[in-house]
Amino acid sequence: MILAILTALPSLSSDVYLPALPDVAGTFTTTAVVVQLTLTSCLIGMALGQLAIGPLSDRLGRRRPLLTGMTLYTAASMACALAPTAGTLVGLRFVQGAAGAAGIVIARAIIRDLYEGVKIAQVFSTLMLISGVAPVVAPLFGAQLLHVTNWRGIFAALAVLGLLTVAAITFGLPETLPASARRTRGMGLDQMRGLLTDRVFTGCLIAASGAFAAFFAYLAASPFVLQDLYGASPQTYALFFGLNAAGMVATGQLNGRILVRRFPVHTIVTAGLSLLLVASLAMLALATGLFGQPGLTAVCAVLFVLISSLGLLIGNANALAMNRTTHAAGAASALLGASSFLIGALVSPLAGLTTSAVPMALIQALAAAGALICFATLTHRCVATAGK
Repeated sequence: MILAILTALPSLSSDVYLPALPDVAGTFTTTAVVVQLTLTSCLIGMALGQLAIGPLSDRLGRRRPLLTGMTLYTAASMACALAPTAGTLVGLRFVQGAAGAAGIVIARAIIRDLYEGVKIAQVFSTLMLISGVAPVVAPLFGAQLLHVTNWRGIFAALAVLGLLTVAAITFGLPETLPASARRTRGMGLDQMRGLLTDRVFTGCLIAASGAFAAFFAYLAASPFVLQDLYGASPQTYALFFGLNAAGMVATGQLNGRILVRRFPVHTIVTAGLSLLLVASLAMLALATGLFGQPGLTAVCAVLFVLISSLGLLIGNANALAMNRTTHAAGAASALLGASSFLIGALVSPLAGLTTSAVPMALIQALAAAGALICFATLTHRCVATAGK
């Protein structure tokens, strides 16, 4: 339960106040572009925070950095609620994201401490349930909070959640990295360099990054593509968004309960990347009008397949990568997490360069093709399951 809460933090921190963005702009009498910087700064903070905290947890153990990070997250969330200017809010959001990164990166490291082999893939698939539901629930929760409070109250609610998480960690989460298994020197850069020279780890890292590139392009562009270009109402879009999340959760659960028991994890990742590439190319064909002017139903069907394929990719790619290390799980988790958030910060604005669906589809197709080629090339000797 604690790991699930920590896994949900990225979506809660970045998405829960999305319905309140216009109110934030009104409070500070600023533009939407400035307010959107609060999202970007949070993502960058999460990426850089993971790079620092992950290796630190290999040296100090998991509990101390986790408790420190979540305490700072709680304080930063409360400070966001009291922010006097938009610029201050942008800076505090960076601090909030960097501190919240402790939960994300250490949760993955704890999984590696406790499990190995195929079991890691099963646990990651279970956490995919949380990752898939959180982006849908977070804005809905934020919208409901706006009935009784304003955007400042949303950040206060995040502070309360942070405080409850600190209490749960204090009383319910034991140390999972014994002193004998900790690094005694260095800041983790040597471990990161070593991991990046591991062909299989790098291939899995690129596979996960490609999946996140496709996902963030979808998150950034789909509201405009489906509502402005294809005429979906806000209610229809919300329903479609929820169905896509359900598809990703369903494939993740199918993976954890059945597929990893019957097929090598490497094979499942390859199949997931192939499906992602086919769906991305289909989306690109629809966006460019190769088969005429598509309807909303066709676009939604293709995007459903595209997003559902991520349930086969993200958990399994992370499991394969984490299985490549025993004494640097924090550093490995940091590289995996930082790459996903940095790719999100890069891809999100590119997906909206024009009012058409072409930028989104092109990013997804290029990301899928590049990820599949790199994964196949770098891991072609890896014919074992996640445990090998």
